[in-house]
Amino acid sequence: MLAVTDDGWDASAAAWIAEQGDAGDFGRRHVLDAPMHARVTGRGFVRALDIGCGEGRFCRWLAETGIATIGVDPTAALITAARERHPDGDYRIGRAEALDLGDAGFDLVVSYLSLIDIADLAAGIGEMVRVLAPGGTLLIANQTGFSTAWSARATDSDTGYLDEFATWEAWQGIRVQNWHRPLSRYMTLLLGHGMKLHHFDEPEPTGGDPAKQRRYRQLPHHFIMEWQKPTG
Repeated sequence: MLAVTDDGWDASAAAWIAEQGDAGDFGRRHVLDAPMHARVTGRGFVRALDIGCGEGRFCRWLAETGIATIGVDPTAALITAARERHPDGDYRIGRAEALDLGDAGFDLVVSYLSLIDIADLAAGIGEMVRVLAPGGTLLIANQTGFSTAWSARATDSDTGYLDEFATWEAWQGIRVQNWHRPLSRYMTLLLGHGMKLHHFDEPEPTGGDPAKQRRYRQLPHHFIMEWQKPTG
């Protein structure tokens, strides 16, 4: 059985739901949503899996585009909120590292700011690849290592960008464990599964508070990657 440690999400779920609202936070609303939507729109995807779906915000958008979507998240309170907001949706409690889903069942797998929450990254990425159909797309949005290493600078001066380590982030009544990893860690794991990189971007903010826009331009906070599973 997969060992589970307290990562803060159960205690923080209510504060997270309140802080995100319907539109999401600054990074989602003004940085990631538009390019993430662009990577999906008009591509003919039929069946999607959103890993770490939270309260289901991106799942609802996928469903509105006509894509049959399953959302998976380990936090029961977030899945409850997703079901309440989208009664016709399919939301399940589960962990990325041990998905209760068959092989090759999805032509689109999404990880929208969930890789930083996964303790066993190798297992999580292995499961994402396993449930993806040959020729399918793995769409990832994540915090950059520059951002997560910078966040940890005040708590542990012995760690740096090239290390892999967990930190605790706290804001607006939320306190959760995040994982810092250098970009090479993600790339090595995905390439090791034979995945092919088709798109990479560090999107800049397109709206919102001007002061936040400046900060997000001074140091890239997010990246987007699109990978394809080989057909052979």
